[in-house]
Amino acid sequence: MSANSSMEMMNQVTNAETADSAWKGLCKIGGAAALIATVLFLSDIVVLTTLGSVPDTANGWFTLLQNNKVVAIFQLFFSDLFGMALMFPIIFALYAVLRRANGTYAALATALACAGIAIVFATNANYSLIYLGDQYAAATTEAQRSQLLAVGESVLATGTWGTGSIMAVFLLEGALVIISIVMLQGNIFSKGTAYIGILAFGLDFARSIVYLIFIPIFNSDLASAIGVPLLAIGGTLQLIWYPLVARRLFQLGRHTTPAGMVHKNDLLGGDTSRSSSRMDG
Repeated sequence: MSANSSMEMMNQVTNAETADSAWKGLCKIGGAAALIATVLFLSDIVVLTTLGSVPDTANGWFTLLQNNKVVAIFQLFFSDLFGMALMFPIIFALYAVLRRANGTYAALATALACAGIAIVFATNANYSLIYLGDQYAAATTEAQRSQLLAVGESVLATGTWGTGSIMAVFLLEGALVIISIVMLQGNIFSKGTAYIGILAFGLDFARSIVYLIFIPIFNSDLASAIGVPLLAIGGTLQLIWYPLVARRLFQLGRHTTPAGMVHKNDLLGGDTSRSSSRMDG
């Protein structure tokens, strides 16, 4: 073997070790993000059980913002926005470890998830409601208040029942169903984690389909009557799935090379045992 060939192989091994470290770092970041997201999503339950029902009209929100802005901010579930932001490192870490199991569907799920998360931020009504609430509090005439209430109702309709917000759930939850199915095709995650993910995100995905079909044909009340139980069950299972994923990502970040990483043996000509056999032969 020439000196140039030996140097090239050594450089390839060094590059593989650097990449391996990068993948492990991404796994750790994804694991930490999954744990933090679990806490943030759990806080939604705390808010609902301790602060009472969330206003469902613009007048209710404006009144709450004027009388108790701190409670209003909690009930606007800003924790969900932070949780959605954390979905990016979670999704990319999952792609990193699952791309060798099924690269096509892992890439598809990543693209769908990113599109869904982007729509969540684009259609979120929180900042609009706070701004309109401040304008409502400062309004001096009944005509101004009536106009702001009308705008507020429009913002609520777009944010809660708008096509964008429903499609965001459809894309994101559908992506996580695909990711959970891909988990079954490799030995990286346990079958239990995969099945919990399929059921958890499948129920929320079904909720989005119910909204897409039932709202135009029937009404939003019927859609909610069907969708809310699906969300309650699916959301509870998701709170189990995220910690399981976090634990596995931490394990991959500490001890193992994620699937999809090029192994150093591959750079040295394939499996060492087969190389030895060829030499012996």
